[in-house]
Amino acid sequence: MLTKHIFLVGFMGVGKTTNGKKLARILNSSFIDLDELFVQQEEMPITTYFEQHGETAFREREREILKSLHTIPPAVIATGGGAPCFFDNMDWMNTHGITVYLQMPAQALAQRLAASKKDKRPLIKHLDEDGILSLINERMLLRDPYYAKAHHYVNVLELDLEELAKKITARE
Repeated sequence: MLTKHIFLVGFMGVGKTTNGKKLARILNSSFIDLDELFVQQEEMPITTYFEQHGETAFREREREILKSLHTIPPAVIATGGGAPCFFDNMDWMNTHGITVYLQMPAQALAQRLAASKKDKRPLIKHLDEDGILSLINERMLLRDPYYAKAHHYVNVLELDLEELAKKITARE
């Protein structure tokens, strides 16, 4: 049983939700997707919230929801791609849990995102694969210093969830 939250961080589309669900099963823990929690609490898709209120309001509300998680039992939590990069969110996650940075080469990530349901991702919904790759490269320059604060780094293309679970439980 977990004694701390496990926060999965990384760029959109890297597999935080998919791998988070599997990791939670391995650790016999519950799973929370921060974006899904946002949608439930706000009763609207993130893209709609972005359009109606803007990114600043979204990031402020995202932060409130993230920090409210300290009141629940330890779980595996998939964060939104930008969540660690605003306010003191990454430092807060490092203090209140174990952070895992899921990484993927930019080209592989661009291909994955181009083939995904882009309409659910406000930052890429109007971009082709080249535009997505440009966005990834541009955003990673800004985001990597935050992601780099994570306790663990994992290349998703070489991910072994059983091994990751052992590392996490050894750290608790």
